[in-house]
Amino acid sequence: MTYIKRFNAFHRILHIIVAVSFIGLVASGMPLRYSYAPWAAWIMRLLGGYENAGIVHRVCAIVTFGYFIVHILYVLYHIVIVRKLRFKIFGPESLVPRLKDFVDIYKSFKWFLGKGPRPEFDRWTYWEKFDYLAVFWGVGMIGVSGLILWFPEFFGRFFPGWIFNITTIVHSDEALLAAGFIFTIHFFNTHLRPEKFPMDTVIFTGRLTLEELKNERPLEYKRLTEEKRLEEYIVPEPKGWVFGSGVIFGFSVIFIGLSLLVLIILGQFFY
Repeated sequence: MTYIKRFNAFHRILHIIVAVSFIGLVASGMPLRYSYAPWAAWIMRLLGGYENAGIVHRVCAIVTFGYFIVHILYVLYHIVIVRKLRFKIFGPESLVPRLKDFVDIYKSFKWFLGKGPRPEFDRWTYWEKFDYLAVFWGVGMIGVSGLILWFPEFFGRFFPGWIFNITTIVHSDEALLAAGFIFTIHFFNTHLRPEKFPMDTVIFTGRLTLEELKNERPLEYKRLTEEKRLEEYIVPEPKGWVFGSGVIFGFSVIFIGLSLLVLIILGQFFY
């Protein structure tokens, strides 16, 4: 079986860091929003109390700012040094949305309704681009509001008191939106859709089969073939321990995420 490289070690490690820090933020933050729910006290005890939960939340926040900055530096290095500024911002290998993505959304709805064929994708689908860009919005809104709440004495020198009421609402509601999106839409699009159920391991192994490339991303396969670059992406089969550890980690994240989603729904609608 022929395997094609999709993600390098940097991408895979960064994704693991993102997943762990996000789970930590949700697990330590949502009990505050739903403090009246019975499960909130149970999670706080599991984390070692409110003080320890606060430490977990802040450490995960620091990790979030850290991976965000590292990723930006990686992108700049890739564009400026590796590509030497020869990078098409709206090209097929870019995560910047282009007109084709909006056409694909339209074609997808027609496909959902049985009114047309499924759109053909290149390296990135429109939902993958949305997932990627949503991190920028989330880190901006949740991160900035979190910093204001973390250091009220400092920011209180520059802003009126009512700002803290707004940032509290923004931080809580945006965090709820992010958690709901990741644990439903992202999980489904990535792992739980029929052709990938129960999990897509590509983000953990960095590899997908040639047949998967042909079926899921035919435009990328066609482009690499025409450019005679396909052989550059051929890699060995993933090692057993890499695949096994990826499966264990992936299922753990999915299980914890869906469990937190159930608790959030209970806190939102039943308490």
